[in-house]
Amino acid sequence: MKNGVISLRVIDSHTGGEPTRVVISGWPDTGGGSMKEQMEFCRTNLDRYRSAVVQEPRGSDVLVGALLVKPVTAGAVVGVIFFNNVGYLGMCGHGMIGLVTTLAHLGRITDGTHSLDTPVGTVQATLHKDGRVSVRNVPSYRKVKGARIDVPKIGWVEGDVAWGGNWFFLTKQIPSTLDAANVEELTEFSWKIRQAVNAQGYPEVDHVELVGPAVGTDAHARNFVLCPGKAYDRSPCGTGTSAKLACLAADGALKPGEKWIQESVIGSTFEGSYEELEGKIIPTITGSAHVTADAQLLLHPEDPFCWGIH
Repeated sequence: MKNGVISLRVIDSHTGGEPTRVVISGWPDTGGGSMKEQMEFCRTNLDRYRSAVVQEPRGSDVLVGALLVKPVTAGAVVGVIFFNNVGYLGMCGHGMIGLVTTLAHLGRITDGTHSLDTPVGTVQATLHKDGRVSVRNVPSYRKVKGARIDVPKIGWVEGDVAWGGNWFFLTKQIPSTLDAANVEELTEFSWKIRQAVNAQGYPEVDHVELVGPAVGTDAHARNFVLCPGKAYDRSPCGTGTSAKLACLAADGALKPGEKWIQESVIGSTFEGSYEELEGKIIPTITGSAHVTADAQLLLHPEDPFCWGIH
């Protein structure tokens, strides 16, 4: 800190079009304890840093932040706390791919498998020689099949409630083609669904995933994922793909080890597969990220929007 100005070093990347901003240094101490305790400490005591990093004027609604902290389990290379424009995420699939690519960019890891601590558990990520990253996610499962939700101004919508590191409501009922040209309509449709889902028995759901037919020849399905802060995911969403795999596994529509290619609303893809474990699945999501910037964020105390535009 110089003359009251706080400097944070960040590395920006995108995974299938979805941006991640990794905070390397400059963030205050997170209080120690488990990853979940450190996340809650940030929520209670340091939330203005979250806002400064990802909200305007330095960020945007779509940006996901990833704070690097010391690992809490033996053998892990780092701990990470993910956050966005409205709060904190237990896990973030595209963000983890971006983080691993960032660590490689910094020379902190080489190809191979690495453990990383998150607030919802330790995950393994493999950096391949070609630069792709495979994330072995936390155990995922479907909580409810065929939940029927009465959505105001839409009608009855049926879908599954599933966990893939975050909570999702997945439905095949879509208002129009899952295409970037229809983003505004898809966003409003998904937002109405989320509000109704939360009001009608599933307050834990903070992501809505619309599933439709693939456009790319190699993909099995295309999705549109609305994130908690009302921004849509440009990538196929790692935790959303994990939730989808959990539903496919529960329906017997995808066998362990079989590949599933999930396509995003802008056409980027993730490759998914899973292992079975005690009634749940362990998904593995593979994708690529690209580093776009290495920068310092400056927080000037006299700036009226130093801590973000709310």
